[in-house]
Amino acid sequence: MLRILHSLPRTHKFLLLPVATMVTVLGGQKLLTSYQHHSQPDTPVKNVLVPLADDAAPSLPALAKAGAQRARTPVATAIDEASRLLDATRDTIPLKDLKASEVIDLDVVQNATAEPLDEAPELPARRLAASDETTLDEGAQHMATVIGTLASGMLAANSRDGSIGTGDGAGDAEPKVVNQAPVADATSYEDYGIDSFDEVSFLPLELAAEKTYVPEWKTHTVSAGETFAVMAQNELGLGYSEVLDLLDELPDSNIFSRWRVGQSFDYQLDENGKLLTLKMMQNVRDGVLIDRRDGDLDVRAIERKGEPVQRLYAGTVSGSFARSAEATGLDSRSVTKLTRLLEKKYDFRRDTRRGDDFQVLVESDMIDDESLGSRVLAVKYQGQRMNLTLVRNPDNNNFYTPDGDSLDPAFARYPFEGSYRLSSNFNPNRRNPVTGRVSPHNGTDFAMPIGTPVTAPAAGRVERVVKHYAAGRYVVIRHDNGYRTRYLHLSKSLVHKGDRVEMGDRIALSGNTGRSTGPHLHYEVHVNNAPVNAMKVDLPENTRLHGDTLVAFQEQAEPMVAALESGDTGTVSVASYRRHEKDDDSDS
Repeated sequence: MLRILHSLPRTHKFLLLPVATMVTVLGGQKLLTSYQHHSQPDTPVKNVLVPLADDAAPSLPALAKAGAQRARTPVATAIDEASRLLDATRDTIPLKDLKASEVIDLDVVQNATAEPLDEAPELPARRLAASDETTLDEGAQHMATVIGTLASGMLAANSRDGSIGTGDGAGDAEPKVVNQAPVADATSYEDYGIDSFDEVSFLPLELAAEKTYVPEWKTHTVSAGETFAVMAQNELGLGYSEVLDLLDELPDSNIFSRWRVGQSFDYQLDENGKLLTLKMMQNVRDGVLIDRRDGDLDVRAIERKGEPVQRLYAGTVSGSFARSAEATGLDSRSVTKLTRLLEKKYDFRRDTRRGDDFQVLVESDMIDDESLGSRVLAVKYQGQRMNLTLVRNPDNNNFYTPDGDSLDPAFARYPFEGSYRLSSNFNPNRRNPVTGRVSPHNGTDFAMPIGTPVTAPAAGRVERVVKHYAAGRYVVIRHDNGYRTRYLHLSKSLVHKGDRVEMGDRIALSGNTGRSTGPHLHYEVHVNNAPVNAMKVDLPENTRLHGDTLVAFQEQAEPMVAALESGDTGTVSVASYRRHEKDDDSDS
C-alpha cells in the first residue's frame, strides 16, 4: 500500500491516507483485543508469533534505544520506519524531509489487494538493512505496523500514567494492559483551509465541481422508414405524450410526419439527455424552432427574409396561354396565379388568340442563391380581343388597373373555384316529404367530391368552427360588410375561431358529415341575421381606389408599368425606372 501511495500525486496521497490509516487502526485494534483476552484468568492461551531478538525480555517489543550496544532487530527497524510514515498522516511534514528512499518494502500490497498482481511493476524501495536481504514474514510485518501505530499515539491505550503496562519486572510471564481506553473517534476535515494543509491546494477540485454543463449541437439525418415519434423517444428523451403534444403545437405537422429521407435537423440535449433545443428547416426560408422553457416545449416558426429580386418575362401565345407562359421560364405557381387573375375579366377559351403578346413582372426572394416565393407584381396582355394592364397594390395585395379599378368584386357569388352542379336550391317553404311539415332549406347545395377546397367569398373573420350532429362540421364567417356566411357538412376545417381571412383564402374542405345524403356543400348567406338566396341576393360591387389611396397606388405602379413597357427581359430593378424618369423630368 505504501508503494501505491508513493506513486500517486501529492494531492491524491492526502485523499487516500485516511483509508490507509483506517486499515492500520483496525489491525492494531485486533492486536490489543488479543492481549486483553490473554490477560483474563482461565482463558486459553492462543499462539501469537512475535519475532524478537534472542536476548529479548518477555514484554512488548520497544523501539531500539539510541546508543544501544546490540544491533537493531529487523522488527525494531520496521517499527521505527512505520512510525515515521504514520506520523505523516496526522502532522504536517515539510516537503524537504520527504524522500523516495524512505519507503519501506513491507510487501503489504499482497495483503491489501484481492488478488496478487502477476506482473507488478518494480518500484524503488530501501531494504531494512543494506546487508540483510531477508523479507519479513506476515507476522513480523503485521506486528511492526500495529506497534508503530501504538507508539505514534494513534490508539489511546493508556495506563494511569499514560503508558502501556509491561509487567512488574523482567520475570513477568505476560504483559498487562492497565485501564485501556477505547479507540478514539474518527473525524474528517470540514474546513478546507489552505493553511491547514500547507502547500496543498483544493482550488482545481473546486473549479471542476463548479463547472457548468454546456450542451452541444448534434445533427440527425432521417433514414428510410424512420418516424419522428420513435426517434424522439429514443434519441431526444421525449415521452409518447410529449411527442403528440409537440406535433399539435407545430404550425405545420407535416414537417415531421412527412419528412424525407436525407433531411436533417440540429438539436441539443440537457445534462439529463432530454430535448433542449431543436431547429429544422423545410427549405432555405421556412422552418421551426423548438425550445424548452420552464419544463415545457415552446414552438416558433422560422421565416428567413431574403433579398427581393425582380425579373421580367415576355412571350407570345402559341396554343394555350398556360403553356406559352411556362415557355418563358415562369414557374407553375406563378402561371396558375396569373391565369386565375386574368380569368376574372376574360374567358381564355374564347378570347385568347395565337400571336397575342404578354409581359409579366415577377418578384422573388433570393436566399443562398435560391429563388423562393415568386409573386406576380404586374402583367400586361395585348391581344386581338384582350387588352389589359394590372398592378399589385402592396397595401392589400389586390390587383388594380393603373387608374385604380379593381377586378375583384367585394363579394364573390360562389365560395369555390370551378363549376359544380347545384343539387338543391334555397327554399324557405320546403316541406318534409314524410311528415308534410315545413322544413326550410336556408342554403344552396352544390354536389362536389369530398375534399374540394372551399374559399372565402369576401374578407372577414372566422366566428365559429363547430361539429354538429345534423350539420356535421361547419364554419361561420362574419364579413367586413356585416354579412355572414355558413358552410355545412365539411370534412375538414382549415381555419380556427378568430382567424382573419381574405377573399379567395381556403377555409375548409367539402365533405359528407352530419345528416347528409351524399357529398356536397351547403352554403348560406345571411343579411341582417336572416338567410337569403345566395344565388340572387345583390352583392357589393367591385371597389375602386379613391383619394390619397389612389395617389399612393399610382406612384408605386408607375415604375412597374414602365418596366413592363420597356421589354427588358431578365433581371430588372423597378427602382431604376423611377430614377430615370425623375432624371428625365429634371433635365427638361
